[in-house]
Amino acid sequence: MNNSVVFGSYVPLDSPIHRLDPRAKLMICFWYVILVFFANGLWTNLWLAFFLLILLLLTRVPFVSYWRGVKPMLWIILFTIAVQILFSSGGHVYWHWGWIAITSGGVRQCGLIFARFMLIIISSTVLTATTPPLQLADAVASVMQPLKYLHVPVNSIALMLSIALRFIPTIVNEVQQIMNAQRARGANFDTGSIFSRAKRLIPVLIPLFVSSFKRAEDLATAMDARGYDPDASRSKYRVLQWQWPDTVAAIAMSACTIVLVLIRIGL
Repeated sequence: MNNSVVFGSYVPLDSPIHRLDPRAKLMICFWYVILVFFANGLWTNLWLAFFLLILLLLTRVPFVSYWRGVKPMLWIILFTIAVQILFSSGGHVYWHWGWIAITSGGVRQCGLIFARFMLIIISSTVLTATTPPLQLADAVASVMQPLKYLHVPVNSIALMLSIALRFIPTIVNEVQQIMNAQRARGANFDTGSIFSRAKRLIPVLIPLFVSSFKRAEDLATAMDARGYDPDASRSKYRVLQWQWPDTVAAIAMSACTIVLVLIRIGL
């Protein structure tokens, strides 16, 4: 198993979540993300965190692996929280300097945004860690089938999604290789201010963009050489089948929604 679970990487295990239909997991993930935005208090977020904890236990993927996958995104989360806590108003003022102030309303909004970030990132990682990219693309295509009547290119969207999910772990590994090569040449990415660290990333981004464009060109050439047609009808090697565990998962998600509504209205 990999040392970390990043968004887009699949962890091959035999767990109840892995065995669910990818369409069920996709709809439950979107359902859960919608519920995250309805959670506006401590108890509602704690309930969603408890529900997500149960899902993490059912996946049988070690918690430390999820943490190592989320850790690279902490800088974005912390930056968003810092902006929110310094520029939000309302409630009791704890600290004030010019037009910057830390208030009770800003602290509350900061905690809410942090909870939403973590819940959405981890729940999305659960989806991709328990579902192979091709099955996830098939699930997207199956769910979006009614949009074909509106002339939406469902097959092309599913293809782009599968390619994007497939290459996210590859790009992450390539970034690590480029950074290790730069460190071997004396580069230091761990010291200095935020602006100096961002400036040192330029030698990493340039070869990353070059290799990504080259990979995309090679992939397009290979697909064209094989006569790929996104509008052609094709059969499926693995046919998706909805079974009773998927119905149980949908019922559990419905129960989670009902409890969330009850907590929010104060019953």
